[in-house]
Amino acid sequence: MITVHIQYFAILREQRGLAHETLATHAATAAALYEELRDRYGFTLPRDRVRAAVNEEFVAWEAPLRDGQKVVFIPPVAGG
Repeated sequence: MITVHIQYFAILREQRGLAHETLATHAATAAALYEELRDRYGFTLPRDRVRAAVNEEFVAWEAPLRDGQKVVFIPPVAGG
């Protein structure tokens, strides 16, 4: 089990009801963590619509997670 610090933006923040949290997880990759969060919190965006960043760098979904990392899931954002 590892502990990660998660930050949420836009619709994910709205659906979670928090901007950030610290979570203990068995997820070994960013993909596994996102799917765990989708199941737990009912996120409506499929993984292919979201980008993952670990420690402020975009990563592939299969990038391994390590204890203490900061993970950010970034949904599509519209501006104007």
